[in-house]
Amino acid sequence: MPPLDGPLGLALIGGAAALAGAVNSIAGGGTLLTFPALLALGVSPVAANATSTVALVPGSLSAFWGYRGAGGDDRGALLRFGVPSVLGGALGAFLAIRAGDSLFGRLVPWLLFGATGLFVVQDPLRRRFASSGDQPPSRAVHAAIVAFQFLVATYGGFFGAGIGILMLAAMGILGLRDLHQMNRLKTFAAVCINGVAAATFALGDEVRWGLALLMAIAAIGGGYAGARMAQRVGREVVRWLVVAIGLSIGVVTLVRHP
Repeated sequence: MPPLDGPLGLALIGGAAALAGAVNSIAGGGTLLTFPALLALGVSPVAANATSTVALVPGSLSAFWGYRGAGGDDRGALLRFGVPSVLGGALGAFLAIRAGDSLFGRLVPWLLFGATGLFVVQDPLRRRFASSGDQPPSRAVHAAIVAFQFLVATYGGFFGAGIGILMLAAMGILGLRDLHQMNRLKTFAAVCINGVAAATFALGDEVRWGLALLMAIAAIGGGYAGARMAQRVGREVVRWLVVAIGLSIGVVTLVRHP
């Protein structure tokens, strides 16, 4: 299938970004929409990943600003999640650039399947860790969480879909129960991961800036509309719609990149 171009292609990417912003405000998983839309526009796999990552940064920043009053004095937790996020995000983006379009293109279907799988299990995992015990974690557990966050950030820099649930699981192990504090830490880590990954991709000249700007603007509008729509559309309906889209696109890309 030839790539889309012209007004139709721009309408596709703008619509996908707006829908992704709405989906993120309701259930998460917007990357499963924006990344394939960029591929359909004819953008190479690495550049599509880079452009989608850059477009996520404004949303992550605004979300973190929205949670600025939550969590109390959690500077220690911010440091534990921030440092490995910066280091891992840079490494993941560097690995994506080094992989090149050929290898990254072959990995795309499996990355989409994996991200969709994480999206499916996010609510069961959240309930599981929310109901776990309240014993304070040991130093060994803290060290393991830092190492785990580095791995999550490396994956996030390489391909960002699905990192939220992995981070929420780690926070549950740490004994965090306040949803606002958890979202504050998660969005802060996302800013670190996406920000440093975006800078790495920019230095590698992989970002399509015009498309990234269009996507960011559309996602902001979609996010606002999604927040209002969330009261009318069931969260589960949106979640399973995203799952169906992710699996379908994964199958299509697997057929096109065997």
